[in-house]
Amino acid sequence: MQHRRLGRTGLDVSDIGFGAWGIGGAGGGWVGARDDESLAALERFIELGGTFVDTARGYGRSEELVGQVLRRHPGEGLVVATKVPPRNGEWPARHDVDVSETFPGAHIRASLEESLRASGLERFDVLQLHVWSDSWVGHGDWLETVQSLKDEGLVGAFGVSINDHQPEQGVALVRSGVVDTVQVIYNVFDQAPEDALLPACQEHGVGVIVRVALDEGGLTGRVGPGTTFEAGDFRARYFGGARLAELEEHVRALTEDLGIGRDELADVALRFVLAHPAVSTVIAGMRTVRNVERNAATSDRAPLTPAQLETLRRHRWERNWYTAP
Repeated sequence: MQHRRLGRTGLDVSDIGFGAWGIGGAGGGWVGARDDESLAALERFIELGGTFVDTARGYGRSEELVGQVLRRHPGEGLVVATKVPPRNGEWPARHDVDVSETFPGAHIRASLEESLRASGLERFDVLQLHVWSDSWVGHGDWLETVQSLKDEGLVGAFGVSINDHQPEQGVALVRSGVVDTVQVIYNVFDQAPEDALLPACQEHGVGVIVRVALDEGGLTGRVGPGTTFEAGDFRARYFGGARLAELEEHVRALTEDLGIGRDELADVALRFVLAHPAVSTVIAGMRTVRNVERNAATSDRAPLTPAQLETLRRHRWERNWYTAP
């Protein structure tokens, strides 16, 4: 697998990362994960040269499983990131709420301590706040606490996971110079991070971790009319109502425009994200060995051509399906 620098952190990470939300099971909102498959998938990811793993306190059993595997591979250059959930439990963050309600310093420290206990790890390479509002820049004691955790050697770098489809809510933070990484939704459909956030990250040396590059499955070519999801799986709401039919229209237009089959769509979607020079890594959800092998293969493929990128940019389609249909 190819590797890139994670901004100014000094860390090198695989350009395809392991998104560990899905392996957390129903406690994290995904249904159907099996621990044996999840553990085998993560082991295969490492075997193929993957080094970046992203988890969170709010991802069910994910931290526990990630720690179980990573403890078997000391000294192998693995980089692991986790996230602190907002104390008030609100996703996405409201911009009229004071940061003392979401990320007071004591809550950040307590959450990290829970993550360390669950994972059995001694430190995390990146600690992220799981939602963000730029109204919090310069307020509260979160930054002081993060610096203390760095000084104590419990975390290496500090980042934020930007609110769903709100990349503008990170630009001021990046420009403030206090953040090392940002995690953001960026894909063929949602290209909004290109407008201001990604250029700001390039200018200030901030690492970019891309999530939802495959639109929660919408850009895999395997979700369409007739697809069903188990009870309790958040995708039942994400693709609810008439959304599967809407998606099908866009996927058909996209594949026809590119002249590719549906089975090639995921690979192209990942390469689109990796084409931007600001991107350090893209975290794809991989619950099986087959998923790992398919996504890892993208790392070695040739970049998309300028003509392909121009075609893909015509398919910008912004919407927020995390809200109820």
